[in-house]
Amino acid sequence: MKRRDIPSLDDLRAFEAVGRLGSVRAAADDLALTHGAVSRRVSKLSEDIRVSLLEPVGRGVKLTSEGEKLFGLMQGFFEDLADTLEEIRTPTPSPPVLLSCERSVAMHWLIPHLSQFQDSRPDIEINLSVGGGHFDFKRDGITLALRRMDFSVDPRWKVEPLFEEEMGPVMTEKQRELFEKGDYVALSSKTRPDAWRDWLALCPDAKPPREYRFLDHHFLMVESAVNGLGVAICPKVLAINELKKQRLVSPLGFFKDGSYYGLLYESNKPLSSEATEVKRWLKSLGKSLNDD
Repeated sequence: MKRRDIPSLDDLRAFEAVGRLGSVRAAADDLALTHGAVSRRVSKLSEDIRVSLLEPVGRGVKLTSEGEKLFGLMQGFFEDLADTLEEIRTPTPSPPVLLSCERSVAMHWLIPHLSQFQDSRPDIEINLSVGGGHFDFKRDGITLALRRMDFSVDPRWKVEPLFEEEMGPVMTEKQRELFEKGDYVALSSKTRPDAWRDWLALCPDAKPPREYRFLDHHFLMVESAVNGLGVAICPKVLAINELKKQRLVSPLGFFKDGSYYGLLYESNKPLSSEATEVKRWLKSLGKSLNDD
């Protein structure tokens, strides 16, 4: 049978209601039609397909064997149709954007700006996952990853530069005099044990410290500097908010070390509109950091 020969959907609907409810009158009430209208539609359907669908039984009707076959098909069809209509009428909420970020960068740079984004786009949910170095998009369920690009990258990943890494000494105003005299404790992270050596090589006029102290994480180093425990050799991205609040000062500024932070995502998997918006926001934040 060609599609143009398929019977009217209204006739099929009337027949399905009769089969489901067991009588023409009940079907008429269900469809908000008259008894005669339902009866005519079922009769027309029988004529169109040239098959008897109902037969009288007592004061009512019942399905013929052919009618039973058609009813079974139509019942499933209308159930599937109802489910599909309900699905497309009810918008499926977009999954949250899972952003993986190095712990220190998340604490000192990303989270302080996150409320501004959420205020402007409350419809986009961002979940943060902290971690550094290698990761797996599929295993970890990550949408976007923000990393310092000091590791090998899967060729299937896309990397968009966000900002250049800049290093420099930061301290409280009270520590400044000790720093200028060379009578200071140099705070550094164990993840970058050569940071002071590299910086002093770039600034030969700067006085070396009287003591080096290594902490497990950059965020501990920054907090130690804020609390006057020494002078931190610090990435600009971690110090920028403390500098703006004037809790720290950077008398010699920052020097680019040749590395950069990038935003990574799977190149063979299109980003959702929500993830694209988060990416755009992060790139604007990175540009602002480069411009400061």
